[in-house]
Amino acid sequence: MMKFAVLICLAGLAVAEKLPAAPTPPPVLILLQQQLNPDALGAHSSNFEADNGIKVQQAGREGLTGGANIEGSYSFPLANGELATVNFVADEGGFRPDSSLLPVAPLPLHPMPQHAIEQIEKARLEDEAKARAEATGAPAQ
Repeated sequence: MMKFAVLICLAGLAVAEKLPAAPTPPPVLILLQQQLNPDALGAHSSNFEADNGIKVQQAGREGLTGGANIEGSYSFPLANGELATVNFVADEGGFRPDSSLLPVAPLPLHPMPQHAIEQIEKARLEDEAKARAEATGAPAQ
């Protein structure tokens, strides 16, 4: 069995040696790279641009809870030659991208019935009352 495994490995090497090598992509030149490190207030920023169309820019500051709040954008070329751009905010609320590339949920086929809207609002109010009661230690109503 071991001899068979060795034979298969040698055959694989012989076949792989005859395959054409993958073309080496040309090097990418960096056109711009700037970085401002955090100051005493936590403000920072960076800019990057390469000759292949990739661009990244972002600026941030320390958030209220100690994390970094960052706003910026990045761009890159698509296969069809168009430039794709994504703007974003990253903070206590999470990462929120905005781009025409992102999918959009379809509109509902039918409007929500009024009784369903009323039930959702009632449930929301009950959840808020429960949360207030738990926060104050009072019994929920």
